[in-house]
This record gives sequence, C-alpha cells and structure tokens, in this order.
Amino acid sequence: MRTLENGRKRARTDDQKAIRRQSILDAAETLFRQGGFEAFSMTKLAKLAGVVKGTLYLYFETREEVFLVLYNQSLIRWSDTLIGSLVGDMSDEEYIAAFYSTAMSDVGYNPLLARLEQTIEHNVSLQSFIESKRIVLERFGNLSEATARVLKLEISQAIEVVSTFGVLLVGASRADQAPSFDPELIPADVQELLISFSSKDVYSKNALRILAGIRREGRET
Repeated sequence: MRTLENGRKRARTDDQKAIRRQSILDAAETLFRQGGFEAFSMTKLAKLAGVVKGTLYLYFETREEVFLVLYNQSLIRWSDTLIGSLVGDMSDEEYIAAFYSTAMSDVGYNPLLARLEQTIEHNVSLQSFIESKRIVLERFGNLSEATARVLKLEISQAIEVVSTFGVLLVGASRADQAPSFDPELIPADVQELLISFSSKDVYSKNALRILAGIRREGRET
C-alpha cells in the first residue's frame, strides 16, 4: 500500500477500503457527539480520523453524505433496540414509552432525523438517497410487523403508528431545546410549566391520542 502524508497506508483492497471507511464513520460519530451538526467539518473529521482531507472525499462526496450514512447506522441501531424490547403483549402506554426511550437514548438517531429532509438529503447523490430510503423501507417494515404483533393491530395500522410516532418525536424533542438553568433557581410554577412542555410529556400524551384514534378508525371500518 502507498504511504500517505500522515504515515498511514492507502487502502487498496476492498476489505482495506471497507475498514478505512468504517474508521472514518466511527470518527464522524464521535465528532458529531462532541459538537453536534453545526460544529462538524470535514477538516475536523480528517484530523480526528487521522487521514488527509482529500482521503475523505474518496469515500464521501460531501459532509452531508457522511451524515446520511450516520443516520442510516443510527436507524438500524435504534430499530434493532426497539424491536428487541417489543415482547409479548404490550399496553399502548408501554409501547409508547419504549418507542420514546429507545429513540432518545440513541444520541444520533433523533438529531439526524430532524435534519434529514430539510438539510442532509439536499446535498447527497441520487444513489445515496435511494440506498438510504431502501434502508428506511426495510427497517420501518420490520418495526411495523413487530408493532402489529405486540399491539394487536392490522399491519396498515402499525405502519401508520410507526411513521406518525417518528414525526411526532422529532417535533416533541424541540421542546427540550430551552436554555438550561439550575432547577433550584427556577420557581415552582415555572418548573411545572417546563415539565408540561418537555418532549416526553408532549410526545406521550399525543402518541396515546394518536394510537387511540388509529384503533377507533380501525373498528369503524
């Protein structure tokens, strides 16, 4: 393998390229966790990954291409976790809590989903866009099947639950973007207001209403 400027060897074989690509993605995920979307740059990524900046563009055409793959990875990771938690018969409340807790515990999934259609997908190749959407179709299909099983829903109802809950979670999570002050310095009435608008509270209440509505419509048809 040819030696690069930083002393690392250039990846030649497909296996070497796959390893190098994943090491870049691992560094990208670390960088995203440290500074978020706005502070992320290809220059910082190259430094953290230990490669010259030009090497990044051998694997990803744009910064958004990196984010798209990180989103795909987080979707796979989150959906596996959620499906693994859906066992036996679950109450609506238990399902809603599992959906929220698994999505919010993955530091990449929800923040990347929130920027997916507005920013990330506008600067990626058509091939990357199509590949990502096929991953979404597969994963949401698996989630819908698991949801239908534990909530005793028709598959069409479960698909509506999964897609609607995903959108609801993105919107509800914006409620947590208020400035963080020491709770001891905030009066009780203001604390109560903040709690009522927390993402968990907003999501849980509305998710329960949505699920009840989907069940009701199913009985009426």
